[in-house]
Amino acid sequence: MPKLFLLSVALLALAAPVLAQTAAPTPPASSRSTGGVMRYDTNKDGVVDRDEWKAGQEARFKRLDANGDGKLTQDELFAGTPAAGNSVLPSDRQASRQSSYFQRLDTNKDGFVTLAEFMAQGELNFARCDLDKNGKIDAAECRQALQQRR
Repeated sequence: MPKLFLLSVALLALAAPVLAQTAAPTPPASSRSTGGVMRYDTNKDGVVDRDEWKAGQEARFKRLDANGDGKLTQDELFAGTPAAGNSVLPSDRQASRQSSYFQRLDTNKDGFVTLAEFMAQGELNFARCDLDKNGKIDAAECRQALQQRR
């Protein structure tokens, strides 16, 4: 009996990935939950307007502000950023980029990023992505804007 049980468990473990794939087919691209800029498309119309962007950025700031003091430290800003490779700590290059980005956000150089500073950078990011200047952006437009910057 124990041998039969172990054999059943082993077969089930081997079959689990196949069962998971067939049980949950990949949804079509139009209905997939999206990341990046499209995570702010709250009304699901396929574009992110300025109001959605602003609300999303404010919510993101609040999530990042771990201690709720209304300002971000560099540690708070990058707490959820995975390190490169299998490392626990960021690489020297990644740490340097994070530091440079934090310094760019911290316009008054007080060692913290306020909501106003965070939102100002967010507005610049939105404006860069809004290539056709219609007040709405989507993933393709942002990708195109990033490719033009290179």
